[in-house]
Amino acid sequence: MKFNRRKPLTKLPIKVATKGFYEGFNKDVTITAKILLGLLILWAVIFPESSLAILGTINSFLLSNFSTWYILSVTFFLLVAMFLAFIPRYGKLVLGDKGDKPEFSNFSWFAMIFGAGIGVGMLTFATAEPMYHFGNNPEVIQGMATGYGADNVRYAYKWAFLHWGFSAWICYSLVGLSMAYFSFRRKLPLTIRSGLAPIFGKKLSGRLGDAIDIVAVIATLLGVAQTLGFGVEQFVSSMYRVGMGDWLLNAEGKSSAAAIIVALIVIVGVATVSALSGLGKGVKWLSNLNMWLSFILFTFFLIFGSTFFGLQSFFLGLFDYVVALPALLITIWQPDGTTVGDTLSTWQKDWSVFYWAWWIAFGPFVGVFFARISRGRSIRVYLFGTVILPALMCFIWFSVVGGTAIDLTLGGTDAISSVGQESQLLAMLDVMLSPNAAWAMAILVLVLLLTYLVTTLDSAILVINTINSGGNEGPKGRPHIIFWGVILALVVGVLLISGGLGAIKTAMVIGALPFSFVMVLMGIALIKAVLYDTTHPEVDTVDLVEEKS
Repeated sequence: MKFNRRKPLTKLPIKVATKGFYEGFNKDVTITAKILLGLLILWAVIFPESSLAILGTINSFLLSNFSTWYILSVTFFLLVAMFLAFIPRYGKLVLGDKGDKPEFSNFSWFAMIFGAGIGVGMLTFATAEPMYHFGNNPEVIQGMATGYGADNVRYAYKWAFLHWGFSAWICYSLVGLSMAYFSFRRKLPLTIRSGLAPIFGKKLSGRLGDAIDIVAVIATLLGVAQTLGFGVEQFVSSMYRVGMGDWLLNAEGKSSAAAIIVALIVIVGVATVSALSGLGKGVKWLSNLNMWLSFILFTFFLIFGSTFFGLQSFFLGLFDYVVALPALLITIWQPDGTTVGDTLSTWQKDWSVFYWAWWIAFGPFVGVFFARISRGRSIRVYLFGTVILPALMCFIWFSVVGGTAIDLTLGGTDAISSVGQESQLLAMLDVMLSPNAAWAMAILVLVLLLTYLVTTLDSAILVINTINSGGNEGPKGRPHIIFWGVILALVVGVLLISGGLGAIKTAMVIGALPFSFVMVLMGIALIKAVLYDTTHPEVDTVDLVEEKS
């Protein structure tokens, strides 16, 4: 393969305002993103029924026509990671200059990775996801296993691990690796457009780059809104469980509008204050706190839960998942006019494709955040810490916590499967413990949920500001930090009240599609840059160093 001898792009000027309210920010990106998101909120408020209907129609079209694209895109991301991690000369490349040291300890680094990436999902989906697949999955649809039967446990974990494993984390990791590589090695701004520099070059300084960053901001906000939506539902359920009043639920037993508003004020308010304090203070402190609280909750399940059943599920599920992964990454079910074929296609769109869209939408936020905290680490260490290790943490949580729920259900308990996903963890605690002990654990869950949500949101606000300011990493623009906190609350509140979680899900799937194309190009650009740098050692921006043990 021939490479251009020209040195790579190391300067990418991005126009930012030098005075006024938008000082330090790219006005084209910031104002355009604000207008588009403002229009979405107004549309949902003024025309709730028609807006939901139109969004639903667009969502159905995208799921019918782009399912294959989503599935194969995630497969491509994993192949890029394997290529970079397993070939020694590429894996040893350091994200930074020679002699750069990591800013954070390994514990704080991983705590922030896990907390920002998926931590809140552990409280909802560690129970709900295995339980759902225990009741229904492709093997059940094809008659190979029985819903809620002992023969379906391994299949349940195979699918739960697929959705929350390597495929999920690579969507975050690839964006972060691209940002870190081009920012810390090529000295380009820490923003999404820099990841496409080897393809588009200096054109990224203009409208093209602005459009890419706008797509990233919108995808980030909608992806975080999806997580916040799930979190608010469980937060309200937890408040109700600890006795904060019947006003939290409406006549249908769902979160009331008042409860949603109060929950958002608390969560977004604390997150905004934390974001104002900066990355090294509030975000780091809260990340460490929720890791310790998570350890306490996990230890509880290790001691009092179905530990043997859970660990057995972990090892068997991990084996089944790894063996099946190559086929799962390229299996695409299309409607064929048969009951089984049509049901499999619908299931895949509702689950796998939805998850790939969610993780992709989350990619800009988590990826830029990963990049900000990963300077000085090698590509191999970075990929291990942002893909393998957090995926294994998810698997262990799903196995021990979800395994306890499955074991109790196999034993004849239906109290867990009969409630909504936001209440299943609390319902399981009620089955396991006395009323007073269950109440105390519900308090722990409530506090842990709050810290996870706040960590996710304050990180997202800082990242949105970073993108809007052309890669400036400083915690600047206090009014803008507050603004994005309010926008997040409004998007989630309006969509939850008008159409529930389904409305947020629909908006998120739509917002993720444009960024999926950006991510594929980022993967191609990253490979191109790594190949160039390792083939041209005379280039000043390349420093190959031995990876430290």
